[in-house]
Amino acid sequence: MNLVELRSKIRDIKDFPTEGILFKDITTLLKDGPAWASVIDHLAAKYHTALVDVVVGVESRGFIFGGALAHQLKAGFVPVRKRGKLPAKTIEEEYALEYGRDVLAIHEDAIRPGQKVLVVDDLLATGGTMAATLRLVERLGGTVVGAAFLIELGFLKGRERLPGYDLESLIVYE
Repeated sequence: MNLVELRSKIRDIKDFPTEGILFKDITTLLKDGPAWASVIDHLAAKYHTALVDVVVGVESRGFIFGGALAHQLKAGFVPVRKRGKLPAKTIEEEYALEYGRDVLAIHEDAIRPGQKVLVVDDLLATGGTMAATLRLVERLGGTVVGAAFLIELGFLKGRERLPGYDLESLIVYE
């Protein structure tokens, strides 16, 4: 399935979660088996030769993509979650939100030094969540081979917060 067809599977929801926001609803794409498989195939194709050891998925929709990509790449899967959601000892990284701050966490034994890591999330917006996740991976000694997204909101300039990283976005809204 080509990217134009995939883009047509994403539904716009006006004024969600708050007034003035145009939400990109991916549930319409996820429920379409051939479209969902195509997304994972497109993303995995870029990283097959990178010999990825671990795919890191960012809470929560990044888990959906991360698990499927890890399977395709025959890699392990590691979740990055909000503070207090992981059961073992973690390291944390604070980051800025539109209206405040939040904290992401990863198990301190999730990544071994030198492992090749692909980080994945459904959406790249301002880049704050991904920047914090990349810092966590690097603090554990992982080597980031890339960050992959289904959607990028280019007009929010999230790429500018992620210089020096290989970024892959299937669908970009300018």
